[in-house]
Amino acid sequence: MKLPVVRVRCVLQVLAAVASVHLRALGDEPVAVATTAPGVPESASGRYGLFNGLDRRSWYSQGNFPEPLLVDDSGLEINETRLDWLHTRANGQQSDVASAEVEKGFGLLTVELKIPYERDESSGQVSQGIGNIEVGARQPFYQFVSTRAFFDTTLGGAMEVGIPVNSAVSKNTELVPKVFNDLRVGESFTVQSLLGYSSLLGGGADGGLQKFEYGFVFGYRIEHRQLPLPGVQQLIPMLEIKGETEMNHDNAGRSSLLGNAAVRVNLNTIGRVQPRLGLGFVFPMNSNARADVHWGIFTSLVFEY
Repeated sequence: MKLPVVRVRCVLQVLAAVASVHLRALGDEPVAVATTAPGVPESASGRYGLFNGLDRRSWYSQGNFPEPLLVDDSGLEINETRLDWLHTRANGQQSDVASAEVEKGFGLLTVELKIPYERDESSGQVSQGIGNIEVGARQPFYQFVSTRAFFDTTLGGAMEVGIPVNSAVSKNTELVPKVFNDLRVGESFTVQSLLGYSSLLGGGADGGLQKFEYGFVFGYRIEHRQLPLPGVQQLIPMLEIKGETEMNHDNAGRSSLLGNAAVRVNLNTIGRVQPRLGLGFVFPMNSNARADVHWGIFTSLVFEY
């Protein structure tokens, strides 16, 4: 009769030893706590920012939206320098605008500094000089990502200030508040939308002029595994549409609309630097635009680091 008692004591001692080891382990290591409802992916709870308006899963935070050429950039840029040149011709007149730009990201806030140089020639008359020095910033404030991340959209605001340098092509301060939306559908298709309201301050013929500005960029990202071009990480064909409507002065209601059939080529990195080439053909999309531009070429060189 004593044998069962001994066996019970042995079993109890083993269980006590196992429990002791288990309790010590719990004391040494943190215990995982569920943060999402049953059946909801862990990543779906990653809301943050003001009023939980942002989503940690959003593609925007990766800085992967293509850099437009004709339309102002609205994506997140961490460290980027770019050089652009736009050449246009129409009715015996031609225009060249070259610019250097630096963009820096602080979290999801992107700030930028742009210095353009413009040369316009018409009927033998030449006007040239440094254009307005542009200082800007943009910040997203709401993001929505579908459950399987097929649909990913970011809504944000931006502000641009053009500081005049009193050259032949830079006389008035320009203020442009903007709203933007960057949308990704599936793995490859993107749409970037930008709306702004431009106001020129100061005197002269353009003083007080106000314009409603808008732009759309449609892009399709082709990865190296889909099209294995030597030295190319991504190839991104793009269609850009840029328009403006004058809101006052003599041409109130006049709208001008330009298009740009372009491609952005993201090359292999050189150390920490990734070169990104851009080339586009600019064309008018209505009669008002045709008065100023019959055709144009846009080239862009971006260095991301």
